[in-house]
Amino acid sequence: MIGKLLGNRYEILEQLGGGGMAIVYKGRDTRLNRFVTIKILRPEFISDENFVMRFSREARAVARLSHSNIVSIHDVGQEEDTHYLVMEYIDGQDLKSIIKEQGTLAVARAAEIARQVCAALGHAHENGIVHRDVKPHNILITRDGRAKLTDFGIAAEASTATFTHTDTIVGSVHYISPEQARGEPAGPHSDLYSLGIVMYEMLTGQTPYGGDSPIAVAVKHIQEEPAPLRQINPGVPEVLAGVVMRALAKVPAQRFAGAGEMCRAIKQCGINEAEVTMFIPLDDMATTVLPAVKADDGPEAPEKKLAAGNRKRLVWILAPLIMLALLAGGALALQYLFGTPDIKVPDVVNRHIDEATQILEAEGLKADISREYHGEVPENHVISQGIGPEDPPVKPGRSIPLRVSLGPEMKKVPNLQGRTLIDARVMLTELGFKMVDSEDYHDLTEEGLIFLQQPEASAMAPKGSEVQVTVSKGPPPRPSFVPDLTGYTLDRARAELAALDLVLNENDIEWDDNNNQYPRGYVVDQEPEPGESIEEGGEVKVTLSNGPGPATRSATITVRELPDDGLSHEVKIVVHDVQGERIVYVNNHLGGEEVVQPVHYLGRAVIEVYVDNKLVSRERVN
Repeated sequence: MIGKLLGNRYEILEQLGGGGMAIVYKGRDTRLNRFVTIKILRPEFISDENFVMRFSREARAVARLSHSNIVSIHDVGQEEDTHYLVMEYIDGQDLKSIIKEQGTLAVARAAEIARQVCAALGHAHENGIVHRDVKPHNILITRDGRAKLTDFGIAAEASTATFTHTDTIVGSVHYISPEQARGEPAGPHSDLYSLGIVMYEMLTGQTPYGGDSPIAVAVKHIQEEPAPLRQINPGVPEVLAGVVMRALAKVPAQRFAGAGEMCRAIKQCGINEAEVTMFIPLDDMATTVLPAVKADDGPEAPEKKLAAGNRKRLVWILAPLIMLALLAGGALALQYLFGTPDIKVPDVVNRHIDEATQILEAEGLKADISREYHGEVPENHVISQGIGPEDPPVKPGRSIPLRVSLGPEMKKVPNLQGRTLIDARVMLTELGFKMVDSEDYHDLTEEGLIFLQQPEASAMAPKGSEVQVTVSKGPPPRPSFVPDLTGYTLDRARAELAALDLVLNENDIEWDDNNNQYPRGYVVDQEPEPGESIEEGGEVKVTLSNGPGPATRSATITVRELPDDGLSHEVKIVVHDVQGERIVYVNNHLGGEEVVQPVHYLGRAVIEVYVDNKLVSRERVN
């Protein structure tokens, strides 16, 4: 898998470890250029719908959670037979590895880790999610000391009654609660019990219960009390030991009312927060499925020994009778083997079952039919046969196993409109569909949400087929008309474009050498041209003058329009040239006075004269 690119986006870099259900890799998101953790379902489970459902359940569970102490999920997908989750990459170690390396953890550090995991569980429980597999292997510690809860692979919604099957235990046996060991439903209190086991292990370097087999450990969870924590580590404060022992109560109601209460109890121990420093090694305590422990499980009872003796006497009585039956059957078998000719089994693959049955019966053979869904072989046609022409001939009357197609399994397409891409992918993966996504603008749909799907919601489609979804990029950009920027400075051009929701291309500015029309730094050309229509947010490229620019010229302006009234009047002279509009003279003069003023400008210009803010003359000069 190393070097493989999943989803045309996630590059697998190295294997980090694995558990009972999946293999974990370090990867790189080539689109966002960041490290990610990629969790891939083991190949041996891809044909097991229960494992695939459990795998996608993790994505669905974590997608609903957003907490600093829970490893977040970025994406979920399927590529051919590869089911994968893309999660936040944690640069650190799992808690189990830290305990193995260091043995007993410092009291303050253990308390702080437990408090952070409590916070994570509290958030999950508030969102209706029970983890059901809290253990040190599923608690990651970042290099800055933050605890991150991960692996919600067997998590369940608190409103369901399917946390555990009646006859099986789901979880890691050293950390399961007594109710889980008995095959009873797990709830939020079960997670607190498992966290109590983790605290016990952090503070003593060992789990409270051990045994020669998983069943033996499970029995101890139900029947035995753990050794007092302070007996193993006297350095643990009594108040903190009390928190651990309350979490390990056999009856759920005697534990803390919730993760929040347990978190507060840890804080009230008065232990200063410690720095938690330091990923996922191969899991030697992987989540397993075990038979549920019954009340009488344990050492062999005397009644069982007596029953075993009775069975032995029964075997001695029945043995001669069984031997006679075998001899009689053997005689018949020899007659059958050597008295009839062998038959070469014909090839009936891809034939209709009626035709296949007729062909086999014509040869003196029988059809042993089993039916299953198949996406490619038509309904009622043979997918494969257990014995074929390439196998040795068989005796007449032999049953030939035939796998017959039910056609593609049809599933109802869910309604995906208004959902995020990751929600839609989880839903489709659980139903066995593949998702193909694209993006487009949409006036009425928020960016990042699906507004179109094909097939439509509630339509029936073959399992394994593609469902195409279109994700909104928000409303389409509005068209804007490019203004004329000629003669503008770069700052003025930038501001003019920004006011129209356009952008100045700062990285591709060209310079026009030997330009005599505009001074250096002024816009002399642009692309697109003035008046052209471009999308909102579009870029405009400009060309600037590199000089030398127009020559400086002078003109003498004479003002004779002052009223002869003996009063004071304001005289203002304004120049419009390639540098723009500017006031070059303003002063007060007595009525009847003649004003003579030299004016400097660049290239061609228009000179305006105002008396008391009234335009009295406009002159164009070269």
